[in-house]
Amino acid sequence: MSNNNKPDFEAFEKKIGYTFKNKELLFEALSHSSFANENKRQRHSNERLEFLGDSVLSIIVSRYLFDHFKHLPEGELTKIRASLVCEKALFEFSRKIDLGSFILLGRGEENSGGRERPSIVSDAFEAVIAAVYLDGGMEAAKPYVLGFMPEDIDSKKGSTLNDYKTILQEIIQKNPEEKVEYVLKEQSGPDHDKAFVVQVCLNSNVIGEGRGHSKKQAEQMAAKEALELMGYDTQ
Repeated sequence: MSNNNKPDFEAFEKKIGYTFKNKELLFEALSHSSFANENKRQRHSNERLEFLGDSVLSIIVSRYLFDHFKHLPEGELTKIRASLVCEKALFEFSRKIDLGSFILLGRGEENSGGRERPSIVSDAFEAVIAAVYLDGGMEAAKPYVLGFMPEDIDSKKGSTLNDYKTILQEIIQKNPEEKVEYVLKEQSGPDHDKAFVVQVCLNSNVIGEGRGHSKKQAEQMAAKEALELMGYDTQ
């Protein structure tokens, strides 16, 4: 597909089983920042939709786990959810609908293999969730998201994941007065090879710092460093 043309909306809609009333929402969801930067007068990137989609995804998955795993405590549910909404899982979900081939990319990102970069594809997956939600409401977004849920969800698999953010949150929340937040300290590099530096703060005090090619990856690395400084084994 040419970068200068709109994606084949009809083919994509068939893949996801949803037809948009407002095609512009889908167009925006598939527009990576590198493409938007090259077409500044006519395009917004999918970053705002990705922000919303992250929350919609979390709500739908949380409700699904709450309803289907009534015997599990909050901690186990949190671990399973983390395994289902992490970048690796979303990238695998995206491959089922060949999402990477529909994303609009800038020339540099296109030439550097952006269609197969997990951070780009997983963010677009969340942006599409938001687009479906805005176009058709929660009842439209729910079957789209649940269509990717594995049939053999296992609570034991979730507990072995290196989801450092969840582990850190579980430790900190034992003290209700404590507050953890992640702060973007630095962002550098071209669109096709960005680098992010994130600090994790406890009550405004920096307790860890991490780097990554996506904000989510950098946050995980910051949480990992914080856990190590606190004496926890992260291996």
